[in-house]
Amino acid sequence: MNRPGRAAGTGGSVVVEQCQACDSTRLESLLFLGYLPPVNTLRPIGDRPQEQAAYPAELLRCEQCTLVQIGLIVDPAVIFPPDAAYVTGTTGALRDNFADLYREVMQLFPLRPDSLIVDLGSNDGTLLGNFARAGHRVCGVEPTNTCRLATATGIPTVNAFFGAGVAAAILAEHGQANMVTATNVLAHVEDLHQTIESAMSLLRDDGLFVSESHYLPALIEGVQYDTIYHEHLRYYSLESLRYVLARHGLEVVHATHIPTHGGSLRVYAARTGTRPASDTVAAIALAEESLLSAEHFATFRRRVVTAKLDLLALLRDIHREGGRIYAIGAPSRASTLVNYVGVDQSLVDCALEIAGSAKLNKYLPGTLIPVLDERKLFEDQPEYALLLSWHLGDRLASKLRELGYRGRFIVPLPSPRML
Repeated sequence: MNRPGRAAGTGGSVVVEQCQACDSTRLESLLFLGYLPPVNTLRPIGDRPQEQAAYPAELLRCEQCTLVQIGLIVDPAVIFPPDAAYVTGTTGALRDNFADLYREVMQLFPLRPDSLIVDLGSNDGTLLGNFARAGHRVCGVEPTNTCRLATATGIPTVNAFFGAGVAAAILAEHGQANMVTATNVLAHVEDLHQTIESAMSLLRDDGLFVSESHYLPALIEGVQYDTIYHEHLRYYSLESLRYVLARHGLEVVHATHIPTHGGSLRVYAARTGTRPASDTVAAIALAEESLLSAEHFATFRRRVVTAKLDLLALLRDIHREGGRIYAIGAPSRASTLVNYVGVDQSLVDCALEIAGSAKLNKYLPGTLIPVLDERKLFEDQPEYALLLSWHLGDRLASKLRELGYRGRFIVPLPSPRML
């Protein structure tokens, strides 16, 4: 079915012809990364190569409201299959982030013991666990089978895509929410305005809507092209996020930079006029003015191409010398990097994940690079380890060194280098 303002593409995809926030048709192309496979399509090792969907990855900027967005919306059933392998709790940085979120909430906007917190895209319940352990009432919403991990720990979770119907059901069972959280969600949902409206229907008049989104200036400055894939429909600055929220009667009352995903923005929003805005909002908005100019976007595009060529040259030289390269981690962003750069099993022998990862014994999307247990790194001692979760590079390298790896680390971005 065609959506207003957009033309239908093939295979259930939808070409973005109007801005997803303001409906303007003034969309400027910032970057094109080619055709990329969905990041959750990891086939079992041993499967013969077969036909696989790949979708154009183009980055667009709205000249009216400044929202940066991807140029093709892929069917959510393809992007978020029930067996999606992403599990929040396996990433230490995210566990730390959500613990920090709880502490920050209780410091800035203290909740009563009987407060209800609803988390959209709750995954395995890691975020809500912090509130539940403190005695608050919680409810998650998660469309994939990862929700079973949450319910197994006693966190009530609705297994569905969030919308008006789910909001009504939660309201009937649990009552109004004091806070609705959406961490790394506003980039993912197809119907952005319906999602926020549904969240508003759950919130008390004095409630808070808390979101975390990968921060556009961090993406640009850090050359983080690997975070561009079809799960991420939008890339927010504070300016564009304030525009979206204002359309629903919300204003940002506090904002802070957080380190997740290579640099994100945590935003607290309340109904307009119900809470005073802190100085953090104006300070971040002012800093953005010099970070998102046309010149910065042009420089970003050039740096992306240079980073691709430099990484390929580095891997080529190691290959010529007979060095072995094992990749560390198989995050979603790795799919964009290896497919855009053209890395395959002839350059990188394997990617390594921790024991228990749902990605083990599968291939990285679009490649025949096998994902294996990280024990192989210490047993084989390859000369080089390519950090695909490079935004956690120092943390990962320190941990792997302590565990006994003796080779050299390759950090692919923002400029390929050896640690």
